[in-house]
Amino acid sequence: MSTSRLRNVTVTLEEDVARWARIEAARRDTSVSRLLGELLKERMSTEGASLTEAAERLASFGKRHKFSLRGLKIKDLINEGRR
Repeated sequence: MSTSRLRNVTVTLEEDVARWARIEAARRDTSVSRLLGELLKERMSTEGASLTEAAERLASFGKRHKFSLRGLKIKDLINEGRR
């Protein structure tokens, strides 16, 4: 477990989702709270890896095409892609 400070949150789930979470938590011998925390942390790290890969591809593209990303903001790149 991380040394980060833990935060309490309230989650509202559909009954069938809550039932699955209780069963899955029992199967893993943990609480629903810890189960949800682990699932979210796993998802976060997966997305973080894909964001890192995307940033590396973008940097590689910039080098190949002698294009500098300095001073650009992500929102500017997103908006440019929408044009």
